[in-house]
Amino acid sequence: MKKNMPQKKSGSSTRPNAGLSQLPRNVWVVTATSFLTDISSEMIVNLIPLFLANVLRTGTAVIGLIEGLAETTASLMKLYSGWLSDKLGKRKWLTVLGYGLSTVAKPFLYFANGWGWVLGVRFADRLGKGIRTAPRDALVAESIDEKQRGLAFGLHRAGDTAGAFLGLLIAAMIIWATQSSRELLSQRTFQIIVLASIIPAVLAVLVLALGAREVRKEGPARSPVLSLKGIDRRFRAFLLAIILFTLGNSSDAFIILRGQERGLTVLQVMGMLLVFNAIYAALASPLGALSDKIGRRKLILGGWIAYGLVYLGFALARTGWQVWLLYALYGVYYAASEGTAKALIADLVPAEQRGTAYGLYNAAVGLTAFPASAIAGLLWQGAFNWTGFGAAAPFFFGAALSLLAGALFWRLVR
Repeated sequence: MKKNMPQKKSGSSTRPNAGLSQLPRNVWVVTATSFLTDISSEMIVNLIPLFLANVLRTGTAVIGLIEGLAETTASLMKLYSGWLSDKLGKRKWLTVLGYGLSTVAKPFLYFANGWGWVLGVRFADRLGKGIRTAPRDALVAESIDEKQRGLAFGLHRAGDTAGAFLGLLIAAMIIWATQSSRELLSQRTFQIIVLASIIPAVLAVLVLALGAREVRKEGPARSPVLSLKGIDRRFRAFLLAIILFTLGNSSDAFIILRGQERGLTVLQVMGMLLVFNAIYAALASPLGALSDKIGRRKLILGGWIAYGLVYLGFALARTGWQVWLLYALYGVYYAASEGTAKALIADLVPAEQRGTAYGLYNAAVGLTAFPASAIAGLLWQGAFNWTGFGAAAPFFFGAALSLLAGALFWRLVR
């Protein structure tokens, strides 16, 4: 039986050290899909905490609960869908199904008149994300030469973030046209943005369904097991560090609320998000390519250190412009870490286990996101009064855990 033998597959041949123009079809199709999806998603997802707080008058503890439950849902499904894609030896149609479910769910936000509606939509949307993420990442990993994984995942993150930038720009223009003089988000503005988000979401599903190609033509060499057993110990150590890091990495909804609490208007918050995504999109591809040259470990650690310093800044920020500046620098962390982490997983885990590995990774991140967001919401509202930090407490907490996680990662993942 042939095992782990390199095969020439459609869309997967790439010359080592080739540039962007030589990246295979699947990388570009998945990047385009993420670009369109994020145009749709980012038009509304960053406004959801403002919609909950400004329109529905929901407290931060409930906002944290909604975000935590949504991410936990995605995580459990990522775990299963990654394993299933290994078992089937197929990635594409699970990915299409996930994007399709998220697209169907989003329009229901138009009718939301209570936080239960928002929870339901976020649940369905994140369920779709859970179905698609691990198979999609495995599809990218198997479509590219190992010497260009950092570049491929960096390009994907750049496309994803460029879509987020455009989505935020469209949303900001709608806000400017409908309520530029108001500090709080209105229900009418939110509903218009929800309707506008439907078109790019539908286009994303069509691009993926018509453009992507399956890479793995044969079944796996062995039946995959939904377990950490038999997976490289360095990957297990990486998961441990990720769990510790994510426990302090609460939903970015709290950064948006921090900006508003420090004096930013809704339109200024959108401007802050635009700057963040512009920096993220500009740096993701070159930093991903840099990880191919200097190693993933150094870049991830640098990103985590940047995260800790930025979160410390959020805790100490006194004005809205300080939050704005810090959020721009926050883009450096994302650009250095997100795509590089996925490339590192492909380095550590053989092809027949990659769907499961990506599922385990995303599950670890998402399951930890629930207590992370819940803790952040409680800290913000002063549930632990002995801290004395109030709204700054979640950011002090996140900064401390990022530094601890970085030390653990450097020590254990060689």
